[in-house]
Amino acid sequence: MFVTLIFLGLLALIVVWWLLPQNLAREPSLVHGAIEDPRPDEYFPPAKMGLWVFLVVVTSIFALFVSAYFIRMELSDWRPLPDPGLLWVNTILLLLGSAAFQRARSASQKGPLQTIKTSLIAAGVFTVLFLTGQLWAWQQLGASGYFVDANPANAFFYVITALHGLHMLGGLWVWGKTTVKVFSDVAPERISLSVELCTIYWHYLLLIWLALFGLLLST
Repeated sequence: MFVTLIFLGLLALIVVWWLLPQNLAREPSLVHGAIEDPRPDEYFPPAKMGLWVFLVVVTSIFALFVSAYFIRMELSDWRPLPDPGLLWVNTILLLLGSAAFQRARSASQKGPLQTIKTSLIAAGVFTVLFLTGQLWAWQQLGASGYFVDANPANAFFYVITALHGLHMLGGLWVWGKTTVKVFSDVAPERISLSVELCTIYWHYLLLIWLALFGLLLST
C-alpha cells in the first residue's frame, strides 16, 4: 500500500542527492590563501538550483496528499471509483511530450535549431492533449455520476489530478517563453539552459504522474 509513498520518498532523495553536490560545487575553494573560482568548469546556474529546490517542495506536497489518500481510504465510507480507460491514453501522451522535450534538449546542445523548434512544438502539443484528455476523463466520470462531492474517493481523484494539471499548466507558461525565444532565431547556446530546465521539469512531472496513476489503479 505504501509503494507510492516509497516512490515519492526515493524521488525526493534523488533530487536532494543531486542538489547537494551541485551546491557544494559552486562554493569557492581556498588554495594557498587564494580563492579559486570553479565556475568555468563547475558552475551550476542559479535557475537550475531554484528548479531543484522547487521540485523538492513539490514532491513534499504530493507526498502529503498521497499520505492523506491512504489514511482516508481506510474509513468505511470510501467507495473506489472506476479509473477511466482514457487515463492510459493520457499517460502515453505525457510520455511522448517528455520524449519530445528530451529531443529538444539534445538538439540544443549539438543539433540544428530547426530540430529544437519542431521538438518544442511537439512537446507543447502532446502536453495540451494530455490536459485535454484529463478534462475529458473528468467529464466521463461526471456523466457516470461520480461527482466530486459524492464520495471521498471521488474528491481525492479530482484533487490529485487537478494538482498535477496545475503544475503542468505552470510548465506550459515557461514552455511558451522558451518557445518564443527559440523562434526568435537566437543561438542554440543561448536557449540551451531554458530547454534543459523545461525537460527536467517535464520528466519530473511524468514520474509524478506515473506514481499517481499507479496509486489510482491499485486502489
